[in-house]
Amino acid sequence: MTVVDVREGTSPVILGLPHTGTDVPADIWERLNENGRLRADTDWHIHALYDGLLDDATMVRATFHRYVIDANRDPEGTSLYPGQNTTGLVPDTDFDGKAIWKDGAAPAGADIARRLADFHAPYHAALQAQIDRVKAIHGVAILYDCHSIRSHIPFLFEGRLPDFNIGTDGGTTCDAAIEQAAVEVTGAARGYTSILNGRFKGGWTTRHYGRPLTGVHAIQMELAQSTHLAQEVPPFAYDREKAGRLRVPLKDILTRLERIALNLKN
Repeated sequence: MTVVDVREGTSPVILGLPHTGTDVPADIWERLNENGRLRADTDWHIHALYDGLLDDATMVRATFHRYVIDANRDPEGTSLYPGQNTTGLVPDTDFDGKAIWKDGAAPAGADIARRLADFHAPYHAALQAQIDRVKAIHGVAILYDCHSIRSHIPFLFEGRLPDFNIGTDGGTTCDAAIEQAAVEVTGAARGYTSILNGRFKGGWTTRHYGRPLTGVHAIQMELAQSTHLAQEVPPFAYDREKAGRLRVPLKDILTRLERIALNLKN
């Protein structure tokens, strides 16, 4: 099983995709219950949605499912959102708070440590290597972390999630121009709603790598799945017409970020 799929490019923009993978090793699959085997919390089709939007963008994609281990969580297990419902490094439940493991089969201890070594660490080693490579070329790198989630999940948030959810951890993970570009494009996108640092302020990946003073900038985009899926229920089919419309502002964002990166290095 290939843990990470890397496509190298020469652009200063790197696309991180920690949650589009659906692979589950057989020994772990046997421990998932019927609900867990739905893998409902996948960032369905996000790699297809972003494919080809920016010429020569580097893409780093985890191929394993987040139920194996969540590549966008602190390896120490620290919560991203203290006091709020969320899922952990190796989730016990899905986003609806329902169990995903058979009775007595939930991972702990040495099992989690093994998954950290076999999956989480290789993904982040690959991501760090690409950040270093791209920064060596341009003097700057922008990590754009690609995510999606169902628009209605009462366990995690009230009401309906905006279509575009931009996360910069309160503006700390990237240059202000990067944040502004994402806000401007999403705010002007007709038929869509958007928010900056709302329920999703940027996951561990964005917060860990985003160090603007070192020339490494990070921004997270959490998309409501209603923007590009036919329905937010199995089989989570990709709606090419919806996706085609969505790809227009996404392309605009990435193009602007590339332009900003080239200015930042000067």
